[in-house]
Amino acid sequence: MSRMREDASTQNQALAGHLLDHYAGRIARARRPYILGLSGLQGSGKSSLARVMKTEAEARGWPTEVLALDDFYYSRSDREALALQVHPLLRTRGVPGTHEIELLLSVLAALPHASDKLPVSWPRFDKGRDTRTPPSRWPKVVRPPKLVIVEGWALGIRPQREADLQTPVNALERDEDPEGSWRHWVNKQLRGYQPLWRKFDALIELQAPGWDVVRQWRSEQEEDLLAKHAPLAMDATAMQRFLAHFERLSRHALATLPELADSCVEYDEQRHVVALSHN
Repeated sequence: MSRMREDASTQNQALAGHLLDHYAGRIARARRPYILGLSGLQGSGKSSLARVMKTEAEARGWPTEVLALDDFYYSRSDREALALQVHPLLRTRGVPGTHEIELLLSVLAALPHASDKLPVSWPRFDKGRDTRTPPSRWPKVVRPPKLVIVEGWALGIRPQREADLQTPVNALERDEDPEGSWRHWVNKQLRGYQPLWRKFDALIELQAPGWDVVRQWRSEQEEDLLAKHAPLAMDATAMQRFLAHFERLSRHALATLPELADSCVEYDEQRHVVALSHN
């Protein structure tokens, strides 16, 4: 396991360096924080890569902040309200409509003006408790960054066509959303994410080989948590149900994001980089 982690760390360092080299001129010339979107499905390693990119960027003299889309999930109580008002499947975090996008946009707008008098903070989401941490534990920034990395699953995806929503993609949709009201509502909410995507100066996509591989990657993460007796870690059955909420838009992302992204990093099943292209 330590050897695997070492290989992943070395690969991430090399990849971060290459990506920063590619965007260096644009970052240096930007008169405001350069906003880089880092999109990847579950288990693709986007959070780890974002951390390495931050370290590498700051070594180059670029103050850098990383914002995770996951940290902007609505609290458990807010999602409970959505479940009662809209659809029961919205109790589960993840799909468009379960993030407070307006808050993320306001943070991006405030960061260029960050100072001691105008500190900028944003939420931290505790996945073990399935809700936000107390505001006293939120990060606080008092200087404008040169680079902002926004990382999250399926950043940059566009809404599906209405015709594509008709047929369920799995048992969850067939049995718990038979009329399609949940997936139509989620697709409509995705339109409200497009202003965030337009804030990105560039979008990097981490492309997995396919949905079955993504499901395996995410299941392996949960198995590690179970082995460590982490609170609220999911067993295999719970994990499969959780992932079913993501399947539709994950497949959509795999099919459409390579052409929409400015840079595409392709991985094999062992998460080794096999190709890197820039549009």
